[in-house]
Amino acid sequence: MTLPGAALSCAQATAPSASPPVSTGSRARKGSPVTRPDTKTLLASLLADIERRNPAQPEFHQAAHEVLETLAPVLAARPEYADAGLVERLCEPERQIIFRVPWQDDHGRVHVNRGFRVEFNSALGPYKGGLRFHPSVNLGIVKFLGFEQIFKNALTGLGIGGGKGGSDFDPHGRSDAEVMRFCQSFMTELHRHIGEHTDVPAGDIGVGGREIGYLFGQYRRITNRWEAGVLTGKGTRWGGSAIRPEATGYGNVLFTAAMLRERGEDLEGQTAVVSGSGNVAIYTVEKLIALGANPLTCSDSTGYVVDDKGIDVELLKQIKEVERGRVGDYAARRGASARFVAGGSVWDVPADIALPSATQNELDADAAATLVRNGVKAVSEGANMPATPEAVHLLRQAGVAFGPGKAANAGGVAVSALEMSQNHARTVWPRARVEEELTHIMNGIHATCHETAERYGASGDYVTGANIAGFERVADAMLEQGVI
Repeated sequence: MTLPGAALSCAQATAPSASPPVSTGSRARKGSPVTRPDTKTLLASLLADIERRNPAQPEFHQAAHEVLETLAPVLAARPEYADAGLVERLCEPERQIIFRVPWQDDHGRVHVNRGFRVEFNSALGPYKGGLRFHPSVNLGIVKFLGFEQIFKNALTGLGIGGGKGGSDFDPHGRSDAEVMRFCQSFMTELHRHIGEHTDVPAGDIGVGGREIGYLFGQYRRITNRWEAGVLTGKGTRWGGSAIRPEATGYGNVLFTAAMLRERGEDLEGQTAVVSGSGNVAIYTVEKLIALGANPLTCSDSTGYVVDDKGIDVELLKQIKEVERGRVGDYAARRGASARFVAGGSVWDVPADIALPSATQNELDADAAATLVRNGVKAVSEGANMPATPEAVHLLRQAGVAFGPGKAANAGGVAVSALEMSQNHARTVWPRARVEEELTHIMNGIHATCHETAERYGASGDYVTGANIAGFERVADAMLEQGVI
């Protein structure tokens, strides 16, 4: 068990012995000529080094490959980025924190979980990113999420850096009292590393309003400070923002609508297949309905529901948010229009658009091929990296409009940053203003990705556009701040 509060380098955290420093081979001693490898050779070398220095972290490797494989044109056009070692520095977290989280269940038994906070990059502002409580959480997953967060946050145009955290604690099936005790223990260590000008966590899978409340309460108790900006996703009675729970799902639908408009289509009247039934999926469904589309599905780990009349979002909210039930309960109570399919793939359901909103790597190449055969027009990622690299490649090759998560699901962190602004001014904005700001931000992200892709000869490729646009904003800030 790693000692509480230990801040580890990547090599210390994951390898038995330290690795030598990374070098691009592009810097030389004063007075020596600078020799630069070609960009493809440089990026291949960096990716190999990332895998060597971060063993047994496949999700982080995948995220790094997805970004770096699109950066060749910008590195060729801006050699100063390579000269300053910016890609290497971006791929190495500024700080990795691993700590133990002991807590007692309702029967007095002691459990020990592991907590993580990866503070990846603060060139644009304080670290910003959610906390995930799920048994699958490990250092590699937190690093992949934190790495994605750098570019996602940069695309919003707001002053926030990238980070992520969480624990392998599973809140499912635990009592409120057990969740409270865990959150209090987690924050007892985490409070040393966060602050409204340093690192501002939020929610993610397994961390909703209940957990944020317990975490904030413990932070306030320990520090004896009312520092509302230290966490986002708070209740609206005590520093939260309107539409923060809805923002990720709403934002993804807005991004999807923008992609369709670019192709001369309208979201209204389109059918949609949505995976998941958590926060992101529920509010994706809600926004689709509000904009005139027809969401047909939702899912969880037990299977999926198809509702020929369209998902009843109020019934779904009651079952998932209030009763904490399963999607099978929805089918049982909805009536003849809905059917539950145990197991199987929600992507088998024909629809005009697909919005994966559950978890990473849920949409594989076989599912993508099925979507293409069924005539899907657009796929937009509500979850973080829900499509595998093979699926993304297949969809892009087929000419499907594909919205990568770092752009499409940036609505959540955008409204988190708006919550920080409201906290700083000690004011509360009306719902209409926050919705207007979110719409403006998501349309701006779409325009930035589209224009950047065109500028680098990849018209219509939102993956390339998002990666390069996010990279340029962070890299320029790092360049101006020196080698730190």
